[in-house]
Amino acid sequence: MNKGRFAVPAKVTDWSIAVGVTALVLAGGLSGPHPSGGRELLGVALLAAGALAVAARRQAPLVVLAVAGLSAVGYQAAGFEVLAVSYLVAVYSAVRAGHRAVTLTVSVGLLAVLLLTSLLLPGGPAREVVSQARTTLEIAWLIAAFAAGEAVRQAERRADEAERTREETARRRADEERLRIARELHDSLTHQISVIKVQSEVAVHVARRRGEQVPQALLAIQEAGREASRELRATLEALRDDDLTPPHGLDHIPHLVEQFQATGIRAALTIDGHPHAVPAAVGRTAYRIVQESLTNVSRHAAATTASVLIDYQPGTLAIRVDDDGKTTPDFAPTPGLGLLGMRERVTALGGRLRTQPRSAGGFTVQAELPTNGAS
Repeated sequence: MNKGRFAVPAKVTDWSIAVGVTALVLAGGLSGPHPSGGRELLGVALLAAGALAVAARRQAPLVVLAVAGLSAVGYQAAGFEVLAVSYLVAVYSAVRAGHRAVTLTVSVGLLAVLLLTSLLLPGGPAREVVSQARTTLEIAWLIAAFAAGEAVRQAERRADEAERTREETARRRADEERLRIARELHDSLTHQISVIKVQSEVAVHVARRRGEQVPQALLAIQEAGREASRELRATLEALRDDDLTPPHGLDHIPHLVEQFQATGIRAALTIDGHPHAVPAAVGRTAYRIVQESLTNVSRHAAATTASVLIDYQPGTLAIRVDDDGKTTPDFAPTPGLGLLGMRERVTALGGRLRTQPRSAGGFTVQAELPTNGAS
């Protein structure tokens, strides 16, 4: 549909207009009554200067307005009878840029200067200034240029507002869709997890009534079911902007490590530096990094030990999770959605994430989160 359309650079357009205006005013000035000698050269120079200045109307509309106005006064006082096209273009551009009051003041002042010049020099070349003003700077032309600039400015402003409205609507619909998906996911997972939790609790209860030792794996399943249910509720409430259940943060990592130990893998938590308050987003991301890393260890690493390091550094919170699994530099696992989610969270905060096999065997997850700019 738009194969024949192409974008013309703004500078090319501006210079094309300037050259066209220059040719128009020079042709009009030299073809009509005009002085000779030095005044002719001065008038031609002023005509060209005022017209060529139009090329800068986007970058400096008020400067172009002043240059065009002064050149109009100069070449008319020199005796050139020509329509001040360059000044009309300057008026249009200045009003379009939003300088309505300044443009109106300058235009009224310019007319007053022309009238004053004719009164002071009644016998000179400027005695025709008032009559020239009727064809060069008459009020109708000025109003037309002023109105055109204002109309274009209003149209551009409405277009900008419409674009912002479309973007805000798109963001709102995306947020609503995410919330809808979160609710559906919550309803689906809650049912399945509830079944797992109930079955595990029944198994634990039956084993205890029989006097049997409850397997650690079964207890871990029971606790994981409770925790998953609580997290699903907390996540949905957070999406609904409900602050009754605050999300997990750094304070919950010790409990997370204790839960992980119930799976049979030895886990250790080390905290270095001087613990201090960090932005909530940083705390949430740190918790999710540790949680996802330990989950991967229990599912895929075939490890026996895991270590978690939380290091409070100036302006940065460093997290490191290592395990002694079977991963080697020659056999690296394919990154899954968990690692991708971690990377997205860290990148959103302006931090850095590195995940790779350890040379001695096992896997390491290292993250650096800035604590002086996150929210």
